[in-house]
Amino acid sequence: MTAFWTESDFDDHEFVHVVRDHASGLTAIIAVHSTHLGPGAGGTRFWHYPNPKDGLRDALRLSRGMSYKNAMAGLPAGGGKAVLLADDAHTKTAEMLAAFARAVEGLNGRYITAQDVGMSQDDMVTLKSHTDHVAGLPGQGGDPGPYTARGVFLGVKAAAERALGVADMRGVRVAVQGLGSVGGGLAHYLAKEGAELILADINQDRATAMAEKLGGIAVSTDAILSAEADIVSPNALGAIITEQSIDALKAKVIAGGANNQLATGSEGKMLQERGILYAPDYVINAGGIINVLRHIDDADDAEINARIDRIPARLTQVWDKSLATGQSPDVIADGMAQELIGRA
Repeated sequence: MTAFWTESDFDDHEFVHVVRDHASGLTAIIAVHSTHLGPGAGGTRFWHYPNPKDGLRDALRLSRGMSYKNAMAGLPAGGGKAVLLADDAHTKTAEMLAAFARAVEGLNGRYITAQDVGMSQDDMVTLKSHTDHVAGLPGQGGDPGPYTARGVFLGVKAAAERALGVADMRGVRVAVQGLGSVGGGLAHYLAKEGAELILADINQDRATAMAEKLGGIAVSTDAILSAEADIVSPNALGAIITEQSIDALKAKVIAGGANNQLATGSEGKMLQERGILYAPDYVINAGGIINVLRHIDDADDAEINARIDRIPARLTQVWDKSLATGQSPDVIADGMAQELIGRA
């Protein structure tokens, strides 16, 4: 494992904890970026990285993103993230989860974990039997996907009104990349409002079935970003907005739930120069963490929904400041978040 402090994505993280448990075969990385506003909170990802450095990069980038996301959502929490490095077969055992949970417990509440890619509700219950520092359990928010999807839908509507001048989504062409809990939920919301859907997923059968159900069309994952659409909504893994994909874009809006959509960070300015409105990912996709962290201040369903309803207003604040200063929306959002966590 490389020295994490030499990585370009290291941003004065408070700590990066590497967990090795030979008995279970576990290798994990826990990164906490900031605890300025509260315990570092963010999900645990179970994924196979051919190069472990990519797992470290994910942990660093995602934990920083959680600091910004939680701050911009007005939550009493900092930012953290964990990555469990899966083998080729994605072997996951109760012993591995127990070893990881013991490591979380050993951090004495400085990190609160939750469900993310590759982890299930049952996995969260297993973790809870070894540590109290688990959020989003059954009866305590549960699966964050539907809440994320609702917030992204509200953000997409706000972006459509801003960039396209429309009052609703009827007839608006939206290309949705990734049809899991978030992208699939978003597609259903959009179909209900009369949007024209172009759908893609790594599971082509899933894309075809959902297109048939919702009256859209299915395309390949290679074609979705360059589709003839008004809005492109990335809802899979990150780093998909690159100089090359921007050149191929025909849409006027990028607004989706995927984390870390901009591959290097410079793409936000490229989008702005092309007149493409960007919804900073950690602002638009905050619905899930808003729900998952409800136990921190005992928020009920009404308060959770009220907080998610404020996502469009936060996006509008970012876009207004971007227009006034000439800086791209991603830079504006980062600056606002950095002020909130004491790193202006």
